[in-house]
Amino acid sequence: MSKWPVYHKIDGPIVMIGFGSIGRGMLPLLERHFEFDRKRLVVIDPVDDDRKLLDERGIRFIQDFVTRDNYKSLLTPLLTEGGGRGFCVNLSVDTSSLDIMRLCREIGAFYIDTVVEPWKGFYFDKSMGPEARSNYALRETVLEERRKNPGGLTAVSCCGANPGMVSWFVKQALLNVAADLGLGNEVPKDKDGWARLMMKAGVKGIHIAERDTQRSKKPKPLDVFVNTWSVEGFVSEGQQPAELGWGTHEKWEPATIGKHAKGCGAAVYLKQPGANTRVRSWCPTPGPQYGFLVTHNESISIADFFTVRENGTAIYRPTCHYAYHPANDAVLSLHEMFGAGGKFQDEWMILDENEIEDGIDELGVLLYGHKNNAYWYGSQLSIEETREIAPYQNATGLQVSSAVLAGMVWAIENPDRGIVEADEMDFKRCLEVQSPYLGPVIGTYTDWTPLDNRNVLFKEDIDESDAWQFRNILVR
Repeated sequence: MSKWPVYHKIDGPIVMIGFGSIGRGMLPLLERHFEFDRKRLVVIDPVDDDRKLLDERGIRFIQDFVTRDNYKSLLTPLLTEGGGRGFCVNLSVDTSSLDIMRLCREIGAFYIDTVVEPWKGFYFDKSMGPEARSNYALRETVLEERRKNPGGLTAVSCCGANPGMVSWFVKQALLNVAADLGLGNEVPKDKDGWARLMMKAGVKGIHIAERDTQRSKKPKPLDVFVNTWSVEGFVSEGQQPAELGWGTHEKWEPATIGKHAKGCGAAVYLKQPGANTRVRSWCPTPGPQYGFLVTHNESISIADFFTVRENGTAIYRPTCHYAYHPANDAVLSLHEMFGAGGKFQDEWMILDENEIEDGIDELGVLLYGHKNNAYWYGSQLSIEETREIAPYQNATGLQVSSAVLAGMVWAIENPDRGIVEADEMDFKRCLEVQSPYLGPVIGTYTDWTPLDNRNVLFKEDIDESDAWQFRNILVR
């Protein structure tokens, strides 16, 4: 763009927790799209590797961990000093999203994060079973907080690329599929309307289908975990149990399935790590591919949002889960880690925009099982375009940081909505803000199914009566 829009003025302090790959990427977006006093922007991170970006702008930097013991005393004065309404942008790991969100709402500051993050130690706590370490359990804590304290100042939970942007993609994809099926062009007005439209369209399930083809200029070293975004974040979620929204059309259950006794009931988990669980999926560039069934909040929230209930019973729900093929170096890193019994490598690195040769992050949603088979809708952002439009990040990072931008804009425009998830936000407004940063956004049908080329050389345990059963999608 020749002139970037300035959406709003933030008249209070801004506190950014975390200055890793996403925090660095957020910095130029904040500068472009908001009016604020940079003397009232504070960045907190335990590592000072990139503080030169802040120092040259005159932005305050605090090198410290945000912990269970200090978060109130550290954040409260920073978010209230000087008057106005503050905004906490939580882009960190090992900090409790719930506790910080609760504090922000108590002191009158907006809040946004990209994941329901727990305090340090949660993901690898050997005393906890897989159910307790699940994203389902983490999400339920936020939903319980909302039930106890409804309304009030807006706090946006889980608003990155995924979770976040993909929930907006699902709604636009559903409208496209419904129109093509002759179901009209009316946009549903509420959650029940959206769920009934998806049921009427015959969607059996949704893959958050992603393929990252960004590749390094240098080969991956042995015993180094390489990724295009937070290594700590990826390893943490990858070591959680695989989780998926569980559709009402499913007729078969894996032997490792686990079910939740409490909560919304929209999802199940597998008693195995998500980053070591493979599923069959499809993206436009590679076509059919294996993806990892890594747990994500959107797998649960989307399935929950599109559940149709009658007399308290779910009569329709789509299956929903992540199907993630990360950058090839990250795949090799996972094989290395799980080959060592799940022991995390001693060294890791995040490929920045200068270390990547080429490639795209193709991230979208695959709505499947309807009369037109399957429809993928999403972003095909390249590293080349990323370098042209926003500094300090690769394509993966820009898909996340631009979603945070959209969430901040929406929160300021809707200040009294309480605790919200991306599924409940105005998807058109959010995509309007975000789309300049997404590269080509396309929708395309495919005739691929997970039964293609099966039972050829080896007999497989599949359900040929319904291609879109999870039985056919899970790699066993």
